[in-house]
Amino acid sequence: MEKKNLKIIFIVLILIIAACSTGLNIFTDQDEVNFGAQMDQEIRKTPQQYVIYKGDPSIKDYIDKNIFRPILASPEVAKKSVYKYQLEILQNDTTLNAFATPGGYVYVYTGLLKYLDSEAALAGVIGHEIAHAERRHATQRMTEMYGFQILASLALGQNPSQVAEIAANLVTGLTLLANSRANEDESDQFSVKYLASTKYYPGSVKFFFEKLRDDGKVAQRGSGIGTFLSTHPDPIARITSTDQRLQAQGLEIKNYKATGKGIYKDEYKKNILAKLR
Repeated sequence: MEKKNLKIIFIVLILIIAACSTGLNIFTDQDEVNFGAQMDQEIRKTPQQYVIYKGDPSIKDYIDKNIFRPILASPEVAKKSVYKYQLEILQNDTTLNAFATPGGYVYVYTGLLKYLDSEAALAGVIGHEIAHAERRHATQRMTEMYGFQILASLALGQNPSQVAEIAANLVTGLTLLANSRANEDESDQFSVKYLASTKYYPGSVKFFFEKLRDDGKVAQRGSGIGTFLSTHPDPIARITSTDQRLQAQGLEIKNYKATGKGIYKDEYKKNILAKLR
């Protein structure tokens, strides 16, 4: 092998070590957008695994207008004009989950919508998923998984087009999008920041976890909660972390049973729960 190629590969190896140890991301924002669009296509053509909700369209419209877009309007959401943010509802009443792909695509299962009981709780989840996109958690992990192959190919001048292949692989096994504890903690932190500029209670990212805890579901691995726990670890620890953040900011600590300002239980029941079939 030529000395030039050996030198390039050595540089690539250094970059990979740096990526694994420092969270370096080899992908650009445009890569994020491309990945998200490709994954959305894969999701829509994989009905055996993902079913787009075809029920009352006013549910999605309501969530998009009253929850999703107001969160995106937060000054803390830095890439709102870069990523193709969009919301989709997936039909699966037994799955208590939501996820985000690169580039700002956010998917919420009907099972989660039926389980939650306030707009604030849903806002907390959506803020959390937006944070995963904003903080580029998926492509950080993809850098670690695919970095050597991609960087080596690029460095050697082969310049392969691998977006479609990687996107398809991720869609067929979303556990590859499973977040680290640090990723989850950071997304919870930013959910609090995003909601601070909305009408919703800033700490509502923990409402889902509190309800799971009180319903005795945290230790379960069966239908619904198993999918959530496989991609969102440590729900109990995250309740504590959120409470600590709220306390540090001098904000009132509420739980998912709270009513009144910032919660919107009646509105959730009327505009979402009552219309889900």
